[in-house]
Amino acid sequence: MHVLAAIVAIFSVITAAIGAKHGDGIILLLAATGLLCAYTTFETPKISSFLRIFAAIFAVETVVFGVVFLIAQVGLWPDSLQDYALPESLPLTVAIFAILVYAISFIPVVRQMTRIGDRYFDAPGRTTARIKPFPSFGIEERKLAIAMIVFLVVINQAQVGMQLRLSFFSRDWFNAIQNKDQATFWSQLFTVFTPWAFIYIASAILEFVVASTLIIRWRRWLTEDYVGRWLDRHTHYRMSLEGGADNPDQRISEDVNRFINGGQEGYGIYTFSILLISNLSSLVSFAILLWVLSANFTLPYTTIAFPGFLFWVALIYAGIGTWITHLIGRSLVQLSFARQRYEADFRFSLARLREYAEQVALLKGENSEKHSLRERFAAIIGNYFQIVAVRKNLIGFTSSYGQLSPIIPYIVAAPFYFAGKITLGVMTQTARAFGSVNEALTFFVNYYVSLADFKAVLDRLTSFDGSIEAAQAQGGLAAPPAATGAGEHIGLDTVTVRLPDGRVIVRDATLRLGAQESTLVTGPSGSGKSTLLRAISGIWPFGEGAVTKPAGAKVMLLPQKPYIPIGTLLAAVTYPAAPDSYREEAVRAALLSAKLPELIDQLHVADNWGQRLSGGEQQRLAVARALLAKPDWLFLDEATAAMDETMESNIYEVLFKELRATTIVSIGHRSSLLDIHQRHIELEPEGDGASRIAEKTVAA
Repeated sequence: MHVLAAIVAIFSVITAAIGAKHGDGIILLLAATGLLCAYTTFETPKISSFLRIFAAIFAVETVVFGVVFLIAQVGLWPDSLQDYALPESLPLTVAIFAILVYAISFIPVVRQMTRIGDRYFDAPGRTTARIKPFPSFGIEERKLAIAMIVFLVVINQAQVGMQLRLSFFSRDWFNAIQNKDQATFWSQLFTVFTPWAFIYIASAILEFVVASTLIIRWRRWLTEDYVGRWLDRHTHYRMSLEGGADNPDQRISEDVNRFINGGQEGYGIYTFSILLISNLSSLVSFAILLWVLSANFTLPYTTIAFPGFLFWVALIYAGIGTWITHLIGRSLVQLSFARQRYEADFRFSLARLREYAEQVALLKGENSEKHSLRERFAAIIGNYFQIVAVRKNLIGFTSSYGQLSPIIPYIVAAPFYFAGKITLGVMTQTARAFGSVNEALTFFVNYYVSLADFKAVLDRLTSFDGSIEAAQAQGGLAAPPAATGAGEHIGLDTVTVRLPDGRVIVRDATLRLGAQESTLVTGPSGSGKSTLLRAISGIWPFGEGAVTKPAGAKVMLLPQKPYIPIGTLLAAVTYPAAPDSYREEAVRAALLSAKLPELIDQLHVADNWGQRLSGGEQQRLAVARALLAKPDWLFLDEATAAMDETMESNIYEVLFKELRATTIVSIGHRSSLLDIHQRHIELEPEGDGASRIAEKTVAA
């Protein structure tokens, strides 16, 4: 960017010299603006990566368009191309855009937005792409994304230029109609309108294809980024313990899509940025045209000259419209945020009801569920009618505003037309220029609802980022590098385990779990047995002290209610490993050892196995996982509680027989477990509710 800034500065100095020589104020203004553009370009490495792309585009265009403009100004532009000479406003416009990009980068909401967007445009790694009919090629993902953004910005600017050219066609065409000039009428239609219209249509199709490609690639990358950060280092579990951002599933599946492109209902960072550039291009291009067209206008029915009269009318009209729109609709951001939360809560309740259908049926809890769902849906309805009340007023104002906008330029220009001071073509061109300026100025009026929805999405993703970062920054139990090798002991050194609210549940636990020494942990419900095992396994973040594990040791914990993904039985048994990680013969043998012979022939049957299997069968399926994984340390957190004592005894017999190199640590309440473990540890609650570890004697 520093090299580009130097090029812009050199161009500006040369432009200033040419302007001074010819005494041309427009050239001198371009030189001054160019120098300011050079400064902001030099400073752009300090701003957002996403915005830096736009700043670079506009800086390059300042030089390119500026050079072409200067060639025309000094009389070197070919006469045959006079109809296509660049307007004097173009290089000045793009220089101003470059300056504006730098300026808006410091606005808090823009920083909030680009903080999320920048991750994609700073992404490391290569990808594969293809432009048909050419073969595939390898390229860095961020470079491909930047190339697509550059292309889309340039094609949008070209479309604005086409619209400007068609406004002159409109002027000449209507003049031909007024003058009954048939030859000019048909000539303008076939030699000007038709080719430019087809070029515009082709550019729109090309823009759609490239934009769609960018959006889906951006969404894929950002979704993978959020999923990775949410799942890495057990962040999702920590967030659930701390009551972090609600409905992370919706934030990843819906909010990411709406952030980028707005989905089917609105606009996202891509659409708003490109749309805003298009509107700004139209604003500057047509504003100058409107100023020129109304340069000699007087106040209606007076002789008082008012340079650029229609431009000021458009500016005041749009300013009043934007201000009133904001006053009416400013509560939509909070309402949209709440709507997404209520909708997600309702969907989650329905999904949870489906997951626990059997338990609800056994408890005959259908009426309670109806009441709960009715309350959650009532929140959606209440929020909906609040939005309706605001949007009703907003639609009433914006519709009135939109109906008045097209006729205002005709009303203002009519006295001059009827007085014979302007032609019909000039009048229609003036109306078109006024409409373009007004549409650009009323950007926030036209897109206020979508902007409100986008701000709500932005807030949800920002709070989700905050929850992820807070969970990852959570301190807790230290895990110093173990000096011992795999197969040695696990040590707890003055470990205090807390609940998420800060209450101590296990205090000053100092313990040594020896390899090949099966251990049973008992204690009253709520004494902290399960929490202590989770702290040892490394997923519980709340506490102090140090947990030392053997270097490279493989630790596995089987909970009382195992997680069983929807899919084939093979995938459920091998989870979290891939289904092809083990030979099918080994999987069948594990199921047979886990006393599930009836499932051996159903490995490739896809089903919701978590609902199809009983509680005891689910626990035995988890045992089959352990038999396949063969961990160094196996923690069973009441992982056989749903089995009868005979089945439990058989399962433990299988574990001790087939996992001879595995150290088993169990939590349980049945006295029968004492006979099959070598060591007994009990958690004994004290007066303040915290528990301490007590070593118990195991009968010989």
